[in-house]
Amino acid sequence: MGRTSARGRRNAVRVARTALGITQADLAGEIGVTRQTVIAVEAGDYAPSVYLALAIAGHLGCTVEQLFGEELDADRPGLSINQKASL
Repeated sequence: MGRTSARGRRNAVRVARTALGITQADLAGEIGVTRQTVIAVEAGDYAPSVYLALAIAGHLGCTVEQLFGEELDADRPGLSINQKASL
C-alpha cells in the first residue's frame, strides 16, 4: 500500500511528544515505525493509519481526537467562514 498524504494537515503530535520529553527515535521505537515516519506524521506529510494513530495517541497519553482532530484545522486558508464553522 502506498503512502497516504496529509499535506497541509496540522496535528499535535510534536507538541505532545516534546511535552513528555520523548525523542522522535524513542517514540518510533515504542510504536514500531521508523523515525522518518514520526517526522512525516509530525510535519503533516503523512496521514497515519487508524492503527498507527491509536498507537501514537496511546503512547503519548492522548486521544486520537486530541492529536488529529478537525479543530486543529479550523484556520485553514481558503475556507469561507461558514465552512470553517462547520468543521
